[in-house]
Amino acid sequence: MQGDRHDKVAAQIQEFAATYIRQEANTDPLITITRVNISPDYRNATVFFTTIPEGREESAEIFLKRNGGELRRYIMKKSNLKIIPNLDFMADAGERHRQHMDELVRETGTESTFENLEESEDK
Repeated sequence: MQGDRHDKVAAQIQEFAATYIRQEANTDPLITITRVNISPDYRNATVFFTTIPEGREESAEIFLKRNGGELRRYIMKKSNLKIIPNLDFMADAGERHRQHMDELVRETGTESTFENLEESEDK
């Protein structure tokens, strides 16, 4: 049962973070929140992000860390969470790697095993 609550809290923080960034950040670079990991005690959360264009993660991380306190206050104001976690930000290398692999698959003209896996799960 705790896993469901963690997932719901993580999804809620991800949504609030994305909304806040959409309202407050400029679009160069475009910052996308990919996922949020929350500690078991809900006191700390790591917000993972990617940027467009690629390679602008450092400037996005500076923006996010500089505005982390304001984002935390935004979440406090907009949510009904009892505990608002301290936020840390990290570029999502896993997502960037997946995107690169998809690009390689498209270039070679082969089928992605990830897409095949998703299709077989849908059936």
